[in-house]
Amino acid sequence: MLLMAGSRQAWAETRLSDARLWPAPGHTRLVLDLSGRIDHSVFTLAKPDRLVIDMQNTRLAVDLTRLSLKGTPIEAIRSAPRNGNDLRVVLDLRHRVSPRSFLLDPNSQYGYRLIVDMQDPNVPDNDQTAVINASSVQGKRNIIVCIDAGHGGEDPGAIGPHGYKEKNVTLSIARDLQALVSAQPGFTAKMTRTGDYYVGLRDRTQLARKYNADMFVSIHADSYPSASAEGASVYALSRRGATSETARWLAQSENRADLIGGVGGVSLDDKSNTLAQVLLDLSMTASMKASLGIGRDVLTQLDDVTQLHRNHVEQAAFVVLKSPDIPSILVESGFISNPQEERLLISHKHQRAIAHAIFEGIQDYFQNSPPPGTLLASEKRQSRTATAAPLPRPSPLQRYKVRSGDTLSSIAHRRQTSVDRLRKLNGLNSDVVVVGQVLQVPAS
Repeated sequence: MLLMAGSRQAWAETRLSDARLWPAPGHTRLVLDLSGRIDHSVFTLAKPDRLVIDMQNTRLAVDLTRLSLKGTPIEAIRSAPRNGNDLRVVLDLRHRVSPRSFLLDPNSQYGYRLIVDMQDPNVPDNDQTAVINASSVQGKRNIIVCIDAGHGGEDPGAIGPHGYKEKNVTLSIARDLQALVSAQPGFTAKMTRTGDYYVGLRDRTQLARKYNADMFVSIHADSYPSASAEGASVYALSRRGATSETARWLAQSENRADLIGGVGGVSLDDKSNTLAQVLLDLSMTASMKASLGIGRDVLTQLDDVTQLHRNHVEQAAFVVLKSPDIPSILVESGFISNPQEERLLISHKHQRAIAHAIFEGIQDYFQNSPPPGTLLASEKRQSRTATAAPLPRPSPLQRYKVRSGDTLSSIAHRRQTSVDRLRKLNGLNSDVVVVGQVLQVPAS
């Protein structure tokens, strides 16, 4: 906006009013709050390593040195005016980073924000050590559950009437669930985020694939304009969402080359469009069926510990549910917009109860439908074999007439049975038998 100041023209300055740092595994996000849109540039310098952020027509209105640099690649922050109305911020770095920047428009919680992401080039984005084969002591692989705590970092999610944030509730429930899953023989738990930082929606499903997860569960706390809305919900992917996702996978070359079904699955890279479509549809249909099954079992367990918003698994086109080969559910643990449920959701006792219900539902499903090659599948097969083993057939009976010189003991010896069994077969109260008496005895 151009302002007139007497005979002199000046541009209205944008204020840099606040800043936040969000360290995460492999990358750090710097958020700069601005009073308006700006033009900016970001570049790096070496020897020593620095990251420079130039913002046109911007005035600094916050002390950037107050930021905690713990867990970040930043050693120090400096700033100074440049070219009269511009601002330069310099980050002195401990090591080289790969920067990415973009401007966000205002939303209900923040104004304009300049986002600067600093990726450690030596660590893949969101890397948390992929699990290829999680094996139990018996040599059968564990079932891998990928747990996703919704929101995080600059994205607080829904905020309750008393100011409690969804991102903190979901992380607490996710950590409790991780502990429960990891303590159960035959299971391994992996997290999409382990702290207060943001992970992109598509990155969350990609992490599940990198971990070769057998299922993905995303945890949230719902919000609604009406404060009376209450209860937990479970969602699976809708058919419309599945259809759009298969089209997206077919359209993107990096997805066509990805494996369907994890390690040892089917690659789409060398398939015709028609065959690839069929394979994706089959995979998505199987995943949706499994998602609904897991969702029903989780909902049944949630019904024992909290109010339900719906008594059936709902379906929607949530991005985090759109993995074509990994059964995925989204659990809304309650309405944080409801004052009563907000108080429950911030209670660690209630958080543990929610986590336990989700775990019990997951365990119930996989006890009945364990993936091939897992410890649970092996145990179920052994149990079925033991149950199906034929019971010993009872020996056929014959009539035997007592002869002179017979005793119950001698008859039992000849028929390879016991005196006690002969008594029971014939309703005898003693070992006394008489000549001509007819007995029921095992056939020879």
